[in-house]
Amino acid sequence: MKWLLLFVPIAFGLNSFHINPIIVFFASALAIIPLASLMEQATEVLSKYLGPTFGGLLSATMGNAPELIIGISALNNGLIEVLKGSIAGSIIGTLLFGLGVTMISGGLRKPVQTFDTAMVSMNNGLLSVTAFGLIIPAVFKFSSPVDQEISTHISILMLIIYTASLVYTLRNSHTPIGKEGVEHALEDVSEEQPESTHEAPKWSRNTATMILGGVTIVLAFVSDLLTDTIQPASDVMGLTPSFAGVFLLALVGNVPQYLNAMSFAYKRQLTLALSVNLSSTSQLALLVAPILVLSGQYMGLNMNLTFSPFELIGIILAVMISRHLLTDNRTTWLEGVMLIVVYAMLGVGFYYAPSA
Repeated sequence: MKWLLLFVPIAFGLNSFHINPIIVFFASALAIIPLASLMEQATEVLSKYLGPTFGGLLSATMGNAPELIIGISALNNGLIEVLKGSIAGSIIGTLLFGLGVTMISGGLRKPVQTFDTAMVSMNNGLLSVTAFGLIIPAVFKFSSPVDQEISTHISILMLIIYTASLVYTLRNSHTPIGKEGVEHALEDVSEEQPESTHEAPKWSRNTATMILGGVTIVLAFVSDLLTDTIQPASDVMGLTPSFAGVFLLALVGNVPQYLNAMSFAYKRQLTLALSVNLSSTSQLALLVAPILVLSGQYMGLNMNLTFSPFELIGIILAVMISRHLLTDNRTTWLEGVMLIVVYAMLGVGFYYAPSA
């Protein structure tokens, strides 16, 4: 995946020569994939140096940093509808496409896999609260100023829920909610293949810190380029802002996460694989989305949690279907195919949905 770093200078070069915005957009998207992967690796290394508590907090904080950086760039470019579509798309995509490819990957090695219910149940509970919190702004929709106030208050409450859940997991199981902070799940499921969690970090603490800082800076510039070109690229391709956010922008920052989850599932570490997807989704909804709402208010933008009916229905369906398939404490590759097909069905609906 590191060879994709070549697309960082390529994307800026193409943009400087005013090449077709579609080409620049996809070059920027490819550049973000290895940057997000490097950010996760550096965070994981620093977590080992800092210990389980502070390391877990760092993992939880930095887990969705690519999505947050992309979101801030979208705000700077005034792409409110695209940004809200990206938030909805990350939730829908991870719960349907992400879990789907994870189940299929695990099913290639073992037709039926089981997992630890405690971690999955907690994240499913958080996702249910999230869905409820996103319904409130849509139901109590009155006027633009009031909608903004409702979204602000809901965002603060979501941050309280996230903080409480983070404290709970750090104090009780040392299993943080971030993408990388689930390695202790390996010790809880005897059926899964053991992996060493005491390997020496591949980078020193200073090296990991420098890489994390450098990648964050580069990612900010690439994200700004990505969000700057998504609107003209969408116009050329005839895509609505909602579709561009849900099915283009949302997938960009999640590709490394999907690949990691597939790898864990293929190694019969299903609890870890599911936790990567579910914890990332709950963190996005309870931490990243509220921060973006509050940031938008600070910037004087009408950024709120009032999603379109299509986006809201997609989120609710994704939460319901994923919860239903995980209630029996087992997964099969067929269930993964079902989730991906549902994701494709939503894609067809969003493609033909009119612009708001």
